Amino acid sequence: MATICSEQTLDVPAKVAWDALRRLGQAHELFAPVLVDGQLDGDVRQLQFSNGMTVRERIICIDERLRRVAYTVLDEMFEHHSASMQIVAEDSSTCRFVWISDFLPDAMEEAISPLISEGTKAFVANITRAKA
Repeated sequence: MATICSEQTLDVPAKVAWDALRRLGQAHELFAPVLVDGQLDGDVRQLQFSNGMTVRERIICIDERLRRVAYTVLDEMFEHHSASMQIVAEDSSTCRFVWISDFLPDAMEEAISPLISEGTKAFVANITRAKA
């Protein structure tokens, strides 16, 4: 099983980053320009990437205590997929964004890795810009 882990420090308090990340219906704004559209219907979120790819995700858990969102991609591109995004406080003014994705087949890593890398950068830039 392939695993991709992306971590990035944000110069904002954990509460600020978590308040943004937990707004699941605004993922296309938080991860712009990697995501260009998104809709949330119950616990299923449909997202469109800037490369034209669309995915449906089921939100598995929103853990307020751990500041963590877990989800799975429902589309047939994966035999298995589980992922989580978490905000971890570093101190009173900084935090880390941690994104972990596990999936099969391993061959999907080449396509998924750049999306996670660019998505992480976009999230950090958008949250930092919103704070300013």
